[in-house]
Amino acid sequence: MSTEPSPIPAQAVPGQVLPAGAPAATLPFADPAALGLGAFALTTFVLSVVNAGLIPKLDEPVVLGLALFYGGVAQFAAGIWEFANRNTFGATAFCSYGAFWLSFWFLVQFRAADLPPADAGKGIGLFLLAWAIFTAYMTVAASRVSMAVFGVFIFLTLTYIALAIGAFTSSDSLTVIGGWLGIITALIAWYASFAVVTNSTFKRPIIPVGTR
Repeated sequence: MSTEPSPIPAQAVPGQVLPAGAPAATLPFADPAALGLGAFALTTFVLSVVNAGLIPKLDEPVVLGLALFYGGVAQFAAGIWEFANRNTFGATAFCSYGAFWLSFWFLVQFRAADLPPADAGKGIGLFLLAWAIFTAYMTVAASRVSMAVFGVFIFLTLTYIALAIGAFTSSDSLTVIGGWLGIITALIAWYASFAVVTNSTFKRPIIPVGTR
């Protein structure tokens, strides 16, 4: 356990955010944000590279294993540990986006073929729009966490919006834009994860996250 500021500060009691650099001895577990952010970033990056058209769409199944085990199970587990650390924001974010990747895996693996071709875009668009709404209100809370996490949520909201509109309108251009926005989102999330791991390992703040 460390004393460095975390991109997602834990809480000592429900509703109370610890100040940056508060002793980590108040936490029952090591900071799970490194795992949660890393799992989110890597899985988002791989799918976004496909959406951006940097590799053929036929290669999209390569993301399914990541969506199930790393973006899904590992990130959801990070959220459970955040609950144990009484961090409402981190728990809600990691469990929710872990569930997003699990639902993505299930949809592609088992249900995508059942969607009527004429209406598939509307169904996928609705799925993405719902996540855009959730991410938008999480962005409001993220503004009080750190600049790194705030940046992740801003670009993630834009990613979902672009992909949702692209799905509703069958616009390949908007899907490509959503892919590039997703790549930016992943890079910022990787930076935040890198900060947690590095600052924890060196026992002092080395990588800044813009603590609010």
